[in-house]
Amino acid sequence: MIGDIKAHLGTYSEAMSLRTYRQQVLASNIANADTPGYKARDFDFQSAFESAMGRSQGVSGVRLEKTAAGHMSGAGAGMDGVDLQYRTETQSAVDGNTVDMDVERSQIADNALQYQILAQFLSDKISGLRTAISSNQG
Repeated sequence: MIGDIKAHLGTYSEAMSLRTYRQQVLASNIANADTPGYKARDFDFQSAFESAMGRSQGVSGVRLEKTAAGHMSGAGAGMDGVDLQYRTETQSAVDGNTVDMDVERSQIADNALQYQILAQFLSDKISGLRTAISSNQG
């Protein structure tokens, strides 16, 4: 039973982690809006989520392995399974910067809304579990 609860809540947890990471990527784009030559980055949430769910169910692809003590772990570059790509340019800038502030603000607002929805779903699930546990004790 605990495994079922963990698996069910893990789905929400993984989605929230990906939303948090996407918010960081989008915020980085905005922070570099005036950096000459900066290329805006983003990732496809759906494919990253499917990849994360495949890993949690043991359908893993390629894993990095440390074969010597001096090797660095691959976790520092971002999240596993997230294919961070350059965003398609919507406006050309003289300095080569591809950040479009309207697109970034729109994506941040959408991502924040999706995160809030996930947080509410998770809160409702936990509340339902508490109700089930407390009604079963008596």
